Amino acid sequence: MKYKKSKLGFPLRSKLKDMPKILRPREKLIAKGPEALSDSELLAIMLGSGYKGKNVKELARLILRRFKLKGLITMSFKDLIQVKGIGQAKATQIKACFELAKRAFNIGIDDLPLVNSPAKALEQASIIRKSKKENFLVLYLNARQQLLYKEIISIGSINMNLVHPREVFQPAIERLAVNVIFIHNHPSGDPEPSEADIKLNADLLKAGDLLGITVLDHLIITHKKFISLREKGLFD
Repeated sequence: MKYKKSKLGFPLRSKLKDMPKILRPREKLIAKGPEALSDSELLAIMLGSGYKGKNVKELARLILRRFKLKGLITMSFKDLIQVKGIGQAKATQIKACFELAKRAFNIGIDDLPLVNSPAKALEQASIIRKSKKENFLVLYLNARQQLLYKEIISIGSINMNLVHPREVFQPAIERLAVNVIFIHNHPSGDPEPSEADIKLNADLLKAGDLLGITVLDHLIITHKKFISLREKGLFD
């Protein structure tokens, strides 16, 4: 028996690996983001694999046609493992993903960490404080100075770190942050800013002004000390 061909030229029931990469759910998510995927494609990623005679995309579509998304969310573990193609491993993945999403939706704005002082910012920088290389960490905050997201933008050498304003502010735009705090470490143990630090800070302040994003502070930290460039008068 020959499978019918789709308009794109591959078998309608082809193996997932035979499809163009951009049509595979995982690769599509990487290329275009999760918002570009259908419900069945997102479910296919959760499932990971299908079974003999049915690839994972087909299995996901079949499950959603039968139970709908809301029904799938509310199904018990016992009900899930009764579905052909869903064993204990896939059922636990599905239940865990939906439970995690449910908990995330229950996190209110009042639960976000408040970062309204250098001391509060330092609490978010423990990951880089003892590093033997320079790390440039950015805290992305909302209008209430609550932490939305943090990211190490760059990791440099012992005494040098290359940072571009585009890399610094892109996550702020994506996450609708209106305030940022920069933190970078000096492995040497001396928190005093270098000429390069001062120039970088000035460049980032200008970029923030152009984008309408406020730079609240720039901290240079060591294992035991820190300096605030704002308190040092380098924001004037």
